[in-house]
Amino acid sequence: MENSIEKVHCLIIGSGPAGYTAAIYAARANMKPVLYQGIQPGGQLTITTEVENYPGYPEGIQGPEMMVHFEKQAQRMGADIRFGIATKVDFSSKPHKVWIDDNKEIHADAVIISTGASAKWLGLESEQRLNGFGVSACAVCDGFFFRGKDVAIVGAGDTACEEAIYLSKLCNTVHMIVRKGEDGMRASKVMQDRVKMTSNIVIHWHSDTEEVLGKDKVDSVRIKNLSTGASTTIPVSAFFVAIGHQPNSDIFKEFLDMDEAGYITTVPGTSKTNVEGVFAAGDVQDKIYRQAVTAAGSGCMAALDAERYLSAAGLA
Repeated sequence: MENSIEKVHCLIIGSGPAGYTAAIYAARANMKPVLYQGIQPGGQLTITTEVENYPGYPEGIQGPEMMVHFEKQAQRMGADIRFGIATKVDFSSKPHKVWIDDNKEIHADAVIISTGASAKWLGLESEQRLNGFGVSACAVCDGFFFRGKDVAIVGAGDTACEEAIYLSKLCNTVHMIVRKGEDGMRASKVMQDRVKMTSNIVIHWHSDTEEVLGKDKVDSVRIKNLSTGASTTIPVSAFFVAIGHQPNSDIFKEFLDMDEAGYITTVPGTSKTNVEGVFAAGDVQDKIYRQAVTAAGSGCMAALDAERYLSAAGLA
């Protein structure tokens, strides 16, 4: 067990585009940032294959490779990047206290939270086996690769409807799998109407996903009608899961304001939380856009906000 307390100027919790960008800007501002990568170093992009919508990569790039570039750039600027998971915090007094892996205690003048969000999955073995090979939790990220193809999407909320409509503009047919009937759909009435009015979206009511099929890539999905018990196999090239995301924010709940879903609330137009000196960036506070480029932008904001806070507090 390590009992010594380490004092740092700027602590960044979590990696991915938000955390690494915050580290780049914080290092350039001579804030000597220490970044702990968290449970998934590099964030959700490490389980993404081709990234074609991030500026500066005209030929596209693999998600894990792009995160290696982010990390190396942050290191070149002087950021101290470490393995480790934040397991407990105490923001009740200054400096802010954060425990890493339950034993190392860090005191930080400023804290930037970039712990991201995790996609909710159905829990199928095939869903995880084919993740990145036709299975995706982000239609906006990956729909482009299935232009002119038949695809399936599972979900019944506004996000699922939005992504189904987005896919309908790229794909031949979009099969939308909804567990309940029309009266049980969680999406707003206007989004439901838009989906129903889109001619190439086929809604499968009262249906559950039994299995995503394919050896090396998705080639079909088997669904079961919960009313009749009949199973149907639908040929598709991709299977999109849109049943929501869970922000990785549990350890902060005692101290930070959050919405009903657990996303950290920030002052509009900033990365500031309700606790002075604590900032949030990326998907842990963004449930709307959830893109690598917007996460990177908010990481930049967080570093600039932190630098201004430290300067005003006489801690710079």
